[in-house]
Formats: sequence, structure tokens, C-alpha cells
Amino acid sequence: MTQTSTERTTGPVATEMLARLDAALVPTVLSLVDESDHHRGHAGHDGRGESHFALTIESAAFAGQTRVARQRLVYAALGDLMTERVHALTIRASAPGE
Repeated sequence: MTQTSTERTTGPVATEMLARLDAALVPTVLSLVDESDHHRGHAGHDGRGESHFALTIESAAFAGQTRVARQRLVYAALGDLMTERVHALTIRASAPGE
């Protein structure tokens, strides 16, 4: 994995998200930013933090895939985290060279 962002979230939920994405999609670029504090007082913000994220990911697995297919791959990789801990995830997914 190659990291291109200095903003890397390191809480337990983010750590698990990164591990699952690494294992499933073998990204060449992976950046995960916890934006939970920006959503204080909004739906889905329960005070624990690590509920709203922005993901930038580049992987060869996305080559030839539509935007929706790429999002499905990300959601599949994250599994139960998307229903149990993560309220919102912004996904910017691309294949190498795009």
C-alpha cells in the first residue's frame, strides 16, 4: 500500500477499516479522514466519534468498474462496520492511472 495523505485516522474503527480495505482491495493509495467532529449535533453523531469518514482509495480492483460497483466493493470490504459503527462514508475511488 502507498499512502499519499498525511491525514490518516488512527482510532480503533478507522484502524479496522484500513486493515479491511488493505486486505480486500490492495490499494496503491489509501487515505481515511475522520470527519465526525464536523457532524456534531447531526443525525448519526452519537458522541463516540468515528462515525463519519472520507475515503480516498485507488486500487487495480476498480479498473473497468462503474462508480456504483466500486462503492459496492468498498462496502463489501468493510462489512459489518458499515451497519454497526459507520454512519456516513464519502468514497472517492479510482483505478491507477485515472
